[in-house]
Amino acid sequence: MGNILLVSENIEILERFRHIFGNENFRIDSCSNSESLNGFLDETLYDIIIIDKNIQNLNLNFTIKKIKSKSETSQILLLTNGEILKDDSAKYLNGFILENFSDDLITETISTQIKNREQSNKLSAKNKELADSFYRLNTLYSTSSQFAGTLDTKKLLEYMIEGLDKSLSFDLTCTMSFGAGNEPILLINSLYEISEEIMSALKLRAILNYKSLFENKQPPFEIDENNLKIIKNIKNPNKKFNFTIFRYDNMFAPIDFGENFFGCIEIFKEKPFTTDDATYFQTIVQQVSLPLKSAGLYQEIIKKNEELEKLERIKSEFISIVSHELRTPLTPIKNALSILSSGRCGVLSESAVKFIDMAKRNVENLTNIINDILDINKIEAGKMDFNYKIMNIHSVIENVKNNFDCVAKEHSINFGTNEQENLPDIYADSQRLGQVLTNLVSNAIKFTPEGKSITIKSELKDAKDICTNPYFENEIKNLDGRYIIVSVADEGIGIKDCDLLKAFDKFTQIENSLSRKVGGTGLGLPIAKQLIKAHKGAIWCDSEENKGSNFHFALPVTTESIESRKMEKELL
Repeated sequence: MGNILLVSENIEILERFRHIFGNENFRIDSCSNSESLNGFLDETLYDIIIIDKNIQNLNLNFTIKKIKSKSETSQILLLTNGEILKDDSAKYLNGFILENFSDDLITETISTQIKNREQSNKLSAKNKELADSFYRLNTLYSTSSQFAGTLDTKKLLEYMIEGLDKSLSFDLTCTMSFGAGNEPILLINSLYEISEEIMSALKLRAILNYKSLFENKQPPFEIDENNLKIIKNIKNPNKKFNFTIFRYDNMFAPIDFGENFFGCIEIFKEKPFTTDDATYFQTIVQQVSLPLKSAGLYQEIIKKNEELEKLERIKSEFISIVSHELRTPLTPIKNALSILSSGRCGVLSESAVKFIDMAKRNVENLTNIINDILDINKIEAGKMDFNYKIMNIHSVIENVKNNFDCVAKEHSINFGTNEQENLPDIYADSQRLGQVLTNLVSNAIKFTPEGKSITIKSELKDAKDICTNPYFENEIKNLDGRYIIVSVADEGIGIKDCDLLKAFDKFTQIENSLSRKVGGTGLGLPIAKQLIKAHKGAIWCDSEENKGSNFHFALPVTTESIESRKMEKELL
């Protein structure tokens, strides 16, 4: 039932306690001096230690403290005639036995103390388990946070191993992973140095463990002793492991997520792993798998982006070269056609004039197409030049109106303007705004039947008063302050609601019979959108199929900046 040590020099007390506990399941030892006490404490863990207060040969205060320092879990009882201790050693006592206690009462007291000790030990063990669990949960949380904070494969494996070391205190781990270009790597983290012989054995063991995961199918990576790279991290290089390491307890697990395989890990520890150890090991290995997948996808994205950037550069260079090569012969062709049509090479027949005019129109169309391609290429490369200055939008509208008057008449289209008077100046590039308006009017003429109308309108509005359909709410929601709104309204074929956003996509034409007939690059509106964006404005459209379209763009009016620029100009 328990081990008892009686510290007393009184023969009668010794005999009495031997008599009381002789027939019980107790083992009772006794001593009367420091030397023998030390020997008993070194050899045996006692449940109960009873100290006779009246003993003459011991310093009681010193003895109690010594017992507690050597045997923290032992219950210490003081045998006394009623007198209690008055020094600080009393705090180490667990109870008292009075000399006049009956035998039954002494037995009950001892039994109660032993039960208390057992309960205390159980409680202490539970507390330790709880403390260990709390520490592991805290480590797991910290490790998980580290996983979430990086997309670096190397760091993820380091965090995993660090988390395992904190919670399991391993002696050795062998982690197989796959680096850049799927290079197989065996990462060794060891408490002590490893000999070449043990390293070879670990290498072979890792390869066999890896292949055992794919017994019935093809492994994702081919691995052998020659292509498996070793990386070692040794904590204490002054000591060495020997082959007894392979008799240590071990755990093994693949590092995978669904069908994604990232490697495997084996961990060694001299002391046996517990069930909780195995649970924690599996948990942290599984937790690192998802971030490893994310890290792999991230690396793929980086690689793809680099490839796309390279292709984009090649495309831009190709477009630039081809466009310039196409534009170079167009200039002499255009000049030659102008000379022919002028009559300087002789009088031309009516048929010849007709064909020369057709050739001139197509040369002009081809020039416009090449210019569009070059412009969109410059915009995407951030190389478009702008010449901002204080200007009035009326001059741009008037210029575009004059340029398209004849074209509109040729198509029997009523073409006019409706401008608000006294619009404020803006700070803009008149050439680029003319390009935007030209694209919008040109499109309107293409898609407007004979006898219908096209109108350029301008007005001043506050951003909060600008209305549009839901498709373009994002375009105008960030506008703030006053804006000049320029609109091109036509009575043409219109656009379906589902196709409105496509109108501003590159190389896109809305599918209908007329769009196929008029052709074009589909770059006019995307260019216009980028040019208006460069002016810190917005562009959008309203349309109804078979009832016409209304394209709008907004340009900010910033009075303060205009006035300050006027002053700067005057000073210069």
